[in-house]
Amino acid sequence: MIEAVFFDVGGTVLDESREFATWADWLGVPRHTFSAVFGAVIARGQDYQEVFRAFRPDFDLTAELARRVAAGDPESFGEADLYPDARACLAALRAQGLRVGLAGNQPEHAEATLRALGLSVDVIGTSAGWGVAKPSPEFFARVVREAGVAPGSILYVGDRPDNDARPAMAAGMAACLIRRGPWGHILDMPAVARRCLFRIDSLDELPGLVAAHNATAG
Repeated sequence: MIEAVFFDVGGTVLDESREFATWADWLGVPRHTFSAVFGAVIARGQDYQEVFRAFRPDFDLTAELARRVAAGDPESFGEADLYPDARACLAALRAQGLRVGLAGNQPEHAEATLRALGLSVDVIGTSAGWGVAKPSPEFFARVVREAGVAPGSILYVGDRPDNDARPAMAAGMAACLIRRGPWGHILDMPAVARRCLFRIDSLDELPGLVAAHNATAG
């Protein structure tokens, strides 16, 4: 049975469209050009920071984040950036008696920002706060510790087959791929997708799928 459900953040519960647009503006690049390069980088399987280096070869994300803060234009997100189906999905899963968590590759400020949103979750973890990032096995080992149940009883939900589904399954968890956001639409890894417990297009689908699975598993 599934006893805990943990979610990736960006591209899964958080729509990063506005955030990407602010980076295009910060770099002085037309938004459609930034988006096109972003898609090309994903299709090549490169690290997302290569998008920034395409326009500024010496780009350093940590330094640039600090510059944005100093300029009064920090990277940020809020209620309006949540996908419309996120809040209800988290609440519905928690109402089923499951342990629910958020665990994604996010910068230092993200954990406090996520907590301020008042989402129905038991755990909020970020790569910056944990000191380890996906797809590292240590990241998913931390998810297991935070879940407090056996890996096989954990479902990890994300939009990326490479950073989310594959390493979660390697850690012994079940995985759910959601097809949205740039990675969800561009990065195609059929062998990974076939091994996932669920593949969905909306978080609205997930509570019912989990409930049905647990009814048969029990």
